[in-house]
Amino acid sequence: MTDPDTPVLEARRLERRFRDGGLDVPVLSGVNFVLRPGDQTAIIGASGSGKSTLLQLLGGLDRPTSGEVLLLGTDWTHMSEARRGHLRNRHLGFVYQFHHLLHELTAAENVALPLLIRGMGSRAARQEAQHWLLQVDLGHRLDHKPAELSGGERQRVAIARALVTRPSAILADEPTGNLDQERAQQVFDLLLAMNRSTGTALALVTHDITLAGELDHSVQLVKGHLKEEHLAGQLSTE
Repeated sequence: MTDPDTPVLEARRLERRFRDGGLDVPVLSGVNFVLRPGDQTAIIGASGSGKSTLLQLLGGLDRPTSGEVLLLGTDWTHMSEARRGHLRNRHLGFVYQFHHLLHELTAAENVALPLLIRGMGSRAARQEAQHWLLQVDLGHRLDHKPAELSGGERQRVAIARALVTRPSAILADEPTGNLDQERAQQVFDLLLAMNRSTGTALALVTHDITLAGELDHSVQLVKGHLKEEHLAGQLSTE
């Protein structure tokens, strides 16, 4: 069980720079960020401000140029890729703009996959997958493949897959960006409902100020710098 006093994720003095030919391009500069158990935080900013880069660093999918990221109080910045992969599977779930489902697998098989990777038996993994697909109202789609599902249904499968490991946090990168307004709102509402019912922390990258305003907190990236936290409904439109 996650200690309520220990942040799920904490970034300290994060710097991320990339080499582009002979240029040294700064993306993040001195970023500090905290995500606590049960939090729901939007990360907003203009295109190119570093939102997705920050999420990748928080999720251990990239390494900072300097600074550190703590997962449940432990610095995992310099761990081996194998160890980081193990911790990701145990503690984090990911949802992206594109669902990244395996087309040859059914919805239930896609959702069960993280548990099979963990070493869970196929029958138990199938039962867990079925449970979470029921939670996202897709109990009637267990054996349908992604091509047989609508865009909104595919994103709901992706949310079930993110939750099946019962993670401490979900990191969502523009999860509604590929959907029409109605389906986007449905997927967004589902993420919030899951946050509230399970206590799983949520960090959501979005360019949609309206959606971001529905979360409890937000932070804004401006040219690689993180602006002070805003309460929902008080977001800057600059």
